[in-house]
Amino acid sequence: MTLPEKFRYIVVEGPIAVGKTTLARLLARQLDARLMLEDAQSNPFLERFYRQPERYAFATQMFFLFQRSLQASDLKQRDLFDTPTVSDFLLDKDVLFARMNLAEDELELYQRMYQFLQPHTAVPDLVVYLQAPADALIERVRRRGWAVERPISERYLHQVAETYAEYFHTYDASPLLIVNSEHLNFVDQPNDFNLLLERIGNMRSRREFFNRR
Repeated sequence: MTLPEKFRYIVVEGPIAVGKTTLARLLARQLDARLMLEDAQSNPFLERFYRQPERYAFATQMFFLFQRSLQASDLKQRDLFDTPTVSDFLLDKDVLFARMNLAEDELELYQRMYQFLQPHTAVPDLVVYLQAPADALIERVRRRGWAVERPISERYLHQVAETYAEYFHTYDASPLLIVNSEHLNFVDQPNDFNLLLERIGNMRSRREFFNRR
């Protein structure tokens, strides 16, 4: 199945371990699109941040800001009409983590850098926001067993899930499809993926929902 030509730049977003990278890979393969993935595990401060948040939050956040903004600005210089792109991150979400984790003076400096970098990045034609309960995210983090994520607390995952929900409650920068992914398995259940493709293809408004129970 092909998607409407208007969706040249699709972003899959959601909290930690919700499955955004997996879905982004599937969409890119289906659409023969360029795949743009964030590389969280290359952040040398991330594991230390999970162990000592107050000490390493600023270094962690600035690394992510520059990494993500460089990728997104590179995309803007490309011709999306030649090659569609699917990504597993939205630059705007960087601000969410900054507000959660930075001290007031650090946040002020961060925001100055963000305001300088953000105008140079592309705006998605569609954002697919994957939702899942915090308890499901906790289970998925434990199951995949990445060393860098072992120190993550359940409290932090609950906070991340809540922050995402609040942000996308009012998000209107791009067309948005909100997907309840708790009972979806895009890898092992191909019909789930096909239903999602169909839902995307049938979008008519800027904000729609996909919920399969």
